[in-house]
Amino acid sequence: MSDLPAWTPAAQAKLKNIPFFVRAQARKRIEDVAREQEAEAITADIVEQVRLEFGQ
Repeated sequence: MSDLPAWTPAAQAKLKNIPFFVRAQARKRIEDVAREQEAEAITADIVEQVRLEFGQ
């Protein structure tokens, strides 16, 4: 079993809006933030939080 929370469909959709050349880095940061927050799922809000960190 993975220690990563599941991605919600809304979060997956937001991830696809992140430019492909930074998507892998953003995905890792999103997963790290979700772990730090002990989130039960990776939500659109977490994706948005990280997107703002990246200045997108």
